[in-house]
Amino acid sequence: MSDEAPLALGQLPETLRTRVVALTADVLPSVVRLPPPLRRVADFAPARRARLGAGAIVEALESDDEFRERVATQVAARSAPPVDGTAGAPSTELAAVAWLTRPEGWDQLVDDAVRALHEAPEVTARDQAEVERLRGKLLESEQATRELRARHRTQLDELKTENVSLRRKLGESRASERAARAEVDEAARAVEEMRAGDEAAITSLEKEVRRLRGQVAELEAEAAAGRRNARSERDEVALRARLLLDTVIDAASGLRRELGLPAASGAPGDRVEAEILRASARADSPGSRAATSPAVLEQLLAMPRARLIIDGYNVSKTAWPTSSLEAQRIRLVNGLAPLVARTGAETTVVFDAAASTTRPVVGAPRGVKVLFSPEGVIADDVIRQLVEAEPTGRTVVVVSTDQEVAQHARSAGARSVPAQGLVDLLSR
Repeated sequence: MSDEAPLALGQLPETLRTRVVALTADVLPSVVRLPPPLRRVADFAPARRARLGAGAIVEALESDDEFRERVATQVAARSAPPVDGTAGAPSTELAAVAWLTRPEGWDQLVDDAVRALHEAPEVTARDQAEVERLRGKLLESEQATRELRARHRTQLDELKTENVSLRRKLGESRASERAARAEVDEAARAVEEMRAGDEAAITSLEKEVRRLRGQVAELEAEAAAGRRNARSERDEVALRARLLLDTVIDAASGLRRELGLPAASGAPGDRVEAEILRASARADSPGSRAATSPAVLEQLLAMPRARLIIDGYNVSKTAWPTSSLEAQRIRLVNGLAPLVARTGAETTVVFDAAASTTRPVVGAPRGVKVLFSPEGVIADDVIRQLVEAEPTGRTVVVVSTDQEVAQHARSAGARSVPAQGLVDLLSR
């Protein structure tokens, strides 16, 4: 190594300095934390970066060792430094890379390259191009060699690891095999000992087994005979009971024919029920008080051919005043399904749509009809028409808190129920 201080970038020959600048310009976009003067040229093409940013690159390399080290890392990662084809003289490329990366002995390498450049004869452009081509091939060969060595080294490490694992598994398998063989030998010896010492016991056991099998066969035969006898006795008892039952039935039929008895109809409590129904009819006659009890309302709806007419929004707003009209309709119609299923009453729900031009679609359950009043006609008028269309004497129940609707229903012979009465019945 030379005792003199290493040459600064500005002291290098023009050829070597230009190559250092070119290498730095090539890797400039990959270098982190660029100095501000170089950020402006980092996005240019490599040749343009080397041309326009040469001064800034030289200044940054000479004044900032950390920047030079970051550049050296990128240069070393991209290519391996080639050697010149002349006898023992380092190439310009090698010297430029050495000046950037600073490996051991780099200053001597740079000095030798500088002396070689000063002493080297003029070369033609063709020779220089050939040298550059050979350098490129050498770079590619060295890079491929390094990659191949790295792959081989990785594969070798993997094979060594796998070999160690296989050896360990082989040792474990051999130990397991030896243990298994020892257990088999021990078991074989035990079996031989048992066979040799227990032949008499085995013979005795075989005799006992044959004796027990004979007893089992005898017991099975006795059980089969017992089942046959029990089946015969059961069939005989069933036959006797059937004959006795047929005799009683024939005797009763003959007695009915001889006495000319008609078929029995009605029930002992029919008279009491009829009196209670007549009393209820008088109490619930037109003009009497409205049925407010849920139990009374359900009794009315359970009467034959009962008719239920509901003022829709009047009931839904009483039950769910804070819900939207759509939610009220859905809850009311769905809540009527169990009631209609229990009572079988013919049910119609009338919703007021006098001020609306559209009619929403409502999915009504079986036995429930949903009507919207025509445009310009209120629901009260539709309810009056439905009540008046019913024949006198049919059980018609109108549910509405509107006093006019209730009064008209009572005057037409129907029964009026306030909205809360139906709400209480639906909530039960």
